[in-house]
Amino acid sequence: MTTSSQLIARTPGLFDTSATVAAIFRLRAMAPVDEQHGPTAHGCVAAPLATAFPRGEERTDLALAGLWQSGEWLARSGHVAGVFAAPLWGIPPTGRTAFVRFGRFDRFEAGELIETLLLLDLPALMMQAGCWPLSPPLSTLLIAPGPATHDGVADAPSGDPEGGASLALVEAMIGGLHQFDGALKSMGMREYWTDDFWWFGPAPIGNFRGHADYERGHQHPFLSAFPDRVGGNHAARIGDRCYVASTGWPSITATHSGGDWLGLAPTGRQVTMRVMDFWRRDRDRLAENWVMIDIPDVLRQIGVDVFARMQALLPPERT
Repeated sequence: MTTSSQLIARTPGLFDTSATVAAIFRLRAMAPVDEQHGPTAHGCVAAPLATAFPRGEERTDLALAGLWQSGEWLARSGHVAGVFAAPLWGIPPTGRTAFVRFGRFDRFEAGELIETLLLLDLPALMMQAGCWPLSPPLSTLLIAPGPATHDGVADAPSGDPEGGASLALVEAMIGGLHQFDGALKSMGMREYWTDDFWWFGPAPIGNFRGHADYERGHQHPFLSAFPDRVGGNHAARIGDRCYVASTGWPSITATHSGGDWLGLAPTGRQVTMRVMDFWRRDRDRLAENWVMIDIPDVLRQIGVDVFARMQALLPPERT
């Protein structure tokens, strides 16, 4: 199987405006980019990023390679970073440094890149620019670090069994999530996670450590808002060494029926969620989880255009 470093060499960088991709290439990206096709699709992200962040950097913290169904996949997580010098999809520049987390899954057939799934945490950039138009997260805004073990970008040895063990643990944990009956303990999450695990979520949700903090800040608010959520429809799920990466497009379907998630009253609307997860296993428990959700896409499904709301609240000198 091709290694992650070999696959990285075949993919264009997020700032690469001169990259060429196949005529059949498909980009599935976060709102407001959404789905693009053909040789110019990659530029729909690269050109705005290169303008907003001159001399910007793509900093990769995690890279995994593996097979899923008929394709070969490369999954990565990290940040784009630089001086935020020009507007990006309507978000006003600050003239100061900014970090924006990304999750990216690239699919190859016969060695050729034919599809990219991409999420950028644009709400985090809004927060850094002081223009996030909804409630603040239930935690401190921070730049999610890479793995505590500093081994997120490395090729697995040939025949390495660790990826399979990591994948089996994640699959068992997800099976526990499906047992939710209205009580958090029904899912048995303490069987799968270390006591002091880290959960790095999308900026509007936040970052949490350990079971009590995670349940307070994310799990209880989320399940109160979406009690009937159902996962599945995976685009890819791969294990590599002590890491697992998974994405679905969408990964979750649910009804926005309760609670005050992100400070919003329930709407009763059906939603889908584009999700990316990256996990690190420490022996027989999960120790770190980097999670990305296309929050602007979820919000527009319940009638909130976060980009328009941001623009409406900006003072004239920033529009």
